[in-house]
Amino acid sequence: MPGRLRAPTGRYGGKTAEERQAERRRRFLDAALQLFGDTPGFRATTVAALSEAAGLSTRQFYEEFRTLEDVLAALHLQVNDWAEAAVVEAAADAADLPLVERATAIFRAYAGNLAADPRRIRITFVEIIGVSPRLEEQRLARRAGWVDLICAEARAAAARGEAAPRDYRLAATGFIGSVNGLLHDWSAGWVDATLDEVVDELVRQLLGILRPPGWSPRT
Repeated sequence: MPGRLRAPTGRYGGKTAEERQAERRRRFLDAALQLFGDTPGFRATTVAALSEAAGLSTRQFYEEFRTLEDVLAALHLQVNDWAEAAVVEAAADAADLPLVERATAIFRAYAGNLAADPRRIRITFVEIIGVSPRLEEQRLARRAGWVDLICAEARAAAARGEAAPRDYRLAATGFIGSVNGLLHDWSAGWVDATLDEVVDELVRQLLGILRPPGWSPRT
C-alpha cells in the first residue's frame, strides 16, 4: 500500500532502497503486532506510538502507510498468511493419511500457528472486528478463503470415499464460525482445555459434518 511520500532510491549502508523499505515495513508490522495484539490495542494506538515502538519516525511511517488502518489490514493478512502456510505444509505432509489423522494434522497446524503467539489470535478475531467496512470486507474475504480450503478437503475426502458427497459450502461456513469462536474463547481463558483437546473437539465436529448419521465410508 503506497504512502503519500516518495521513498528514497539508491544504495545506502549496503542496502538497496527496496531492501530498506522492506525492513521499515517489517519493523512497523512487528511493532503493530505488539501494540495492536497486546497493549494498548489498535484503537488506542497512535502513529507516534507505533513509530516509536518501531524505532522509526512518523515521516517514515507515512512513506509506507497512509493510516493505522492500513497497518492493521496488512498485519491481518500477514497473520492469516502465516497460518495458511502452516496448514498447506501440514496438508502436504499428511496427504496419504486417513481422514481422521489428516484432519487432525491440519487443525493442529492451524491452531498451533495461531496459539504460538496469542497476539495473532487477538488480531484475527478481535482487533479486526468493526473497524471499517473496508476491513470487514477483507475479514470476510479471508474467511471465505478458509471456507474454500475446507470445501476442497471435503471434496477430496468424498472422492476417496471417506466422506459423504454433497455441497459443503454452507456447512463449512458454519464450521469456520465454530473454529474461530472456540479458539478465541480458549485463548481468552474461557475454555478449560488444552490446545490438543480443542483440536480434537474441532475434528469431531468436522467428522460429524463429513460423515452424517446413516452414511458409512467406502471400504
